[in-house]
Amino acid sequence: MKPDPTLDDIRKIRHEISESVNHDAKKLVEYYRKLQEKHPNRVVTSSADKLETEIKDAA
Repeated sequence: MKPDPTLDDIRKIRHEISESVNHDAKKLVEYYRKLQEKHPNRVVTSSADKLETEIKDAA
């Protein structure tokens, strides 16, 4: 496999984030949830999610 410095950087940062919560899956999910709440404009949703939101908003 050809080396990819960008992917290497991403993997390193993801490992550091995981390490910061002692590789605890529940804490890691909570970390990412808080990050999503902090930056909602950066979260990509599927078309199905958008449709579900529109249906709820219309009700």
